[in-house]
Amino acid sequence: MSASIVRATVRAVNKRKILPTRAALTLTPAAVNKIRTLLQDKPEYIGLKVGVRTRGCNGLTYTLDYTKQKDKSDEEVLQDGVTVFIEKKAQLTLLGTEMDFVESKLSSEFIFNNPNIKGTCGCGESFNI
Repeated sequence: MSASIVRATVRAVNKRKILPTRAALTLTPAAVNKIRTLLQDKPEYIGLKVGVRTRGCNGLTYTLDYTKQKDKSDEEVLQDGVTVFIEKKAQLTLLGTEMDFVESKLSSEFIFNNPNIKGTCGCGESFNI
């Protein structure tokens, strides 16, 4: 048997600083209120599911659907009494993203403020990472 070249030592750390984990997705109060309103008359659904699909002129676009169940690989975000599930394919692209809801005279829509995006198309519907 040969002698080991590498030596490892284990030490207990008393006052280790625990780093906070980065939230997969945070919701603004406007987004929470809108999701709550959307689900209010639909008791068969447990939340919204966010995903990404390949389409548009810049590569990816977000999808939002009602969901009746959590899939095995979904990430669950529970905030202020509403639940949003993130599909496996979208989890890395949404890391650290803020989901907002904005209403104007001409439109109302969910906005994803995503720090990971490298570029968007002119209309703002598709993006690349």
